[in-house]
Amino acid sequence: MPVQMTRRGLLWLAAGAVRAGEPRPAVSLVHGEDRRKNVYQALAAIDDRLRPALRRKKYLLIKPNCVAVKNQLGSTHADALRGILDYVVPRFKGPIVIADSSRDDTREAFENFLYNRVAAEYRERKITLVDLDREERVEPFEILDRDLHALPVRLAARLFDPDAFVLGAALLKAHDNVVATLSVKNLCLAAPLHSLPNAAGRWHDKSRYHQGYRQIQFNIFLTAKKMRPFWGATVIDGYEGLEGNGPLAGTPVPSRVAVASTDLVAADRVGVELMGVNPEWMGYLHYCARAGLGEFHLARIELRGGVALDGVRRKYQLHRLLDKQLEWMGPLVPKA
Repeated sequence: MPVQMTRRGLLWLAAGAVRAGEPRPAVSLVHGEDRRKNVYQALAAIDDRLRPALRRKKYLLIKPNCVAVKNQLGSTHADALRGILDYVVPRFKGPIVIADSSRDDTREAFENFLYNRVAAEYRERKITLVDLDREERVEPFEILDRDLHALPVRLAARLFDPDAFVLGAALLKAHDNVVATLSVKNLCLAAPLHSLPNAAGRWHDKSRYHQGYRQIQFNIFLTAKKMRPFWGATVIDGYEGLEGNGPLAGTPVPSRVAVASTDLVAADRVGVELMGVNPEWMGYLHYCARAGLGEFHLARIELRGGVALDGVRRKYQLHRLLDKQLEWMGPLVPKA
């Protein structure tokens, strides 16, 4: 049976990031039978939050989810990128970069998922595809290993560029380590880099985050805390979600939704609700909310788009190792 949340943990659900006098975070929720249109409408619904922030930046960085190079279900669809560009192009005149660090060869992902074709469709704009691993611009950082010792990792420096408006393009997915992966994890696990496929002395800092079910939750939080000042917004394409043994081996769920917000934690809170996931299970999101990185209390979120959560919520099947993933909720018990 899943570990029960402690009283202290339950209090985290009541802890919010909204301070007196501040507007509630806005999260849009759109439902429809056109992926591209859903994404566009989700962003347009929070235009008043997006446009002022976009004006302050020199270029837009769209960060898709290319966890693997051949699995379309687990990766950002080209039509989701088209929906983002349909919204952005008339409203933002600066350069546009589509950038990621796949666990494999990112350039292969760009080709397989037709991102090159998407960039060519917007010829009037300068759209560049960037493999973060090939840039070799590093931001040093430290996370925790299995023994709670400091573990150095190399993060993509571009994701810490103050001139960039970083827009995540996430999905609704069940996960094999952290229950569900949405906006926050999409950006945090893009940051750790790896050597190129044919390089001598190969290394892979994404794998360093996988230090156990407890440590990965905290490592994502540590990375989110470092990245948060550089985040602009997120859109979650839930047109076809992924359930079961994700983030790669799952099966499709026709949720037909899109979510967008400038508050990634709030967007993910709505996202896990759409998946029918118990919010108490989302460790890294609890940590983020407690640290003031975003709003996790559903009642404190302004839901836009005219779609009721109850009308589009689906109960996603979660990973077969869910009970193991929930070990973060219990005490740290030393090995005998």
